[in-house]
Amino acid sequence: MSDTRNALVVVNGDDIHHDLLTASQVFQQLGIEAGLVTRRAMGMNRFVEPRPETADADVYLLYSAGGQFPTAQQEALAAAVAGGTGLVGVHGANILGWDGDGIDPADRPMFELLGNRYLSHGPGHHEGRHTIEIVAEHPITDGLDDFDLFDEYYEFELADDGVHVLAQRHHADGAVIPVLYTRTVGAGRVVYLALGHDMRSWGEPSVRTLVRRAIAWAAGAL
Repeated sequence: MSDTRNALVVVNGDDIHHDLLTASQVFQQLGIEAGLVTRRAMGMNRFVEPRPETADADVYLLYSAGGQFPTAQQEALAAAVAGGTGLVGVHGANILGWDGDGIDPADRPMFELLGNRYLSHGPGHHEGRHTIEIVAEHPITDGLDDFDLFDEYYEFELADDGVHVLAQRHHADGAVIPVLYTRTVGAGRVVYLALGHDMRSWGEPSVRTLVRRAIAWAAGAL
């Protein structure tokens, strides 16, 4: 029986500020480096009655920038994760719809699965150089020290308290902002990484290590 595990990098969206094609190549390479057979795909209409390339994945990495993600597809993804498939959400994977000041009910399945939704870039500039602090021991962060990088700032609202924060940053006023956490949904492992806007982040050795390990951990290979 083979121990080979499969990863599927899925990109989606129509936001011109995110380079989906390059992102898919970068994250595919990191999945391969993590030891998984890693494929790329575009579009979220794949989880209901999935084709083999989707159904056979042990972990999905989502890098999205807008675009459609129908509720039924979100529910099917959530069911797959609850059944044991891993999920890694990177950067804009948490951009969901609004209904007034709250979450759009159509996006609630993804909100409750991933565990957060994007709120804003925070005060001041939307991107800049900042320090990432490793705050918990975990297979994903093992041996990593704090590091600096240039990236886009993300702030988000957690769906619940069921997260294990592994890394964080600070506002100038001292407020703590999580940037990496894990959670479990049923039998599935979920990771969210707020970092990763573009190659200035993807090229950082520490970010690449976090993504490689996140893929392996969520797939049950680490």
